[in-house]
Amino acid sequence: MRRPNRVFAWFVPALVLMASAPALADGPSFDCRKAQLPTEKAICADPQMSAIDALVTKAYGGFAPAFGGDKRKIARGLAADRNACKSDAACIVSAQNNALQTYGFAPHWVEAYNEGLIGKKALNTGAREPKNADQSLPASVGQCSVTHIKTLTTRLGDDPLATAPPEGGSAATFANGGSAVSYDRDAGLAASMVGDPVVLCLMSIPRDCPEGDLRGRVYYGVNLRFQNAWWVLPDTEHLCGGA
Repeated sequence: MRRPNRVFAWFVPALVLMASAPALADGPSFDCRKAQLPTEKAICADPQMSAIDALVTKAYGGFAPAFGGDKRKIARGLAADRNACKSDAACIVSAQNNALQTYGFAPHWVEAYNEGLIGKKALNTGAREPKNADQSLPASVGQCSVTHIKTLTTRLGDDPLATAPPEGGSAATFANGGSAVSYDRDAGLAASMVGDPVVLCLMSIPRDCPEGDLRGRVYYGVNLRFQNAWWVLPDTEHLCGGA
């Protein structure tokens, strides 16, 4: 899995997360005086996002697609994900972290900063939307929606998660068609119950994949009944290009 399973109390404030970050760059990879897109302006206005943008450009230089794809086409897809965020910081950082993951260089502080921002957005979404809603599964990076837990089982779906041994892993399905799976017993899922209202936020869409292989979208989920329960998990057991 892309990230370790953890349960934080609520979400960790972004400024605390940044305490472990390296010295920030002077600016992003582009000239802020020429910034026109809302996303570019948002990046220029935030030192953390500026530093992340510089890291993305640096990481792209050493990137070699894993499945023989067009390097520039993959980069364009990742840039489109970022620019579609407009000025939404949680969305921008999710898209940029996805780019760093794709290019093979994602510092821990960026992942932590990403999870802090998307966690706050998820809770704000849960506070704003009715908890009995079943909204469509997010389709774009940074989107969040309210739904409910439909099933909680082991990874292979053969036993209820609540009574299964830890080595069985974890899996969940949601009323809006989403899913989450882990080879480990995920603490956030294990603390949840079928029927609980949750918010799911799409954190990444794999771009370096074989043609037509759409597996491995990663979602942030938080339980609205018990907000200490959250997870960052892919939607399939094997990521794109896997067995």
